[in-house]
Amino acid sequence: QVQLVESGGGLVQAGDSLRLSCAASGRTFSAYNMGWFRQAPGKEREFVAAISWNSARTSYADSVKGRFTVSKNNAENTVYLQMNTLKPEDTAVYYCAIQGSPFRATTTRSRSEYDYWGQGTQVTVSS
Repeated sequence: QVQLVESGGGLVQAGDSLRLSCAASGRTFSAYNMGWFRQAPGKEREFVAAISWNSARTSYADSVKGRFTVSKNNAENTVYLQMNTLKPEDTAVYYCAIQGSPFRATTTRSRSEYDYWGQGTQVTVSS
């Protein structure tokens, strides 16, 4: 059974940084693309960032480009999201997800392409 466990969320002030972690088990982590999504109260879950199985490709939502960095450590079965210069509008529950097929050449922003999700970690940014 695939399990994804996020950690690292918290309450911070605008301009601060946080690093989220997502530990994976139950699948050959090194073979799969990973994604980060977020969901604010009353809003749809939205794409934040994705990274390919070998870290060769990354993609970001326009709203976080230049401030967030996604990385993947296959030896530790962990994907990270470094979030800098946080803004109040970044407040949301952040989820990591693993793509359904191995060795995909391209990352995706589509939620339907990811078949397992973590439980989420809350990030709150105060102004």
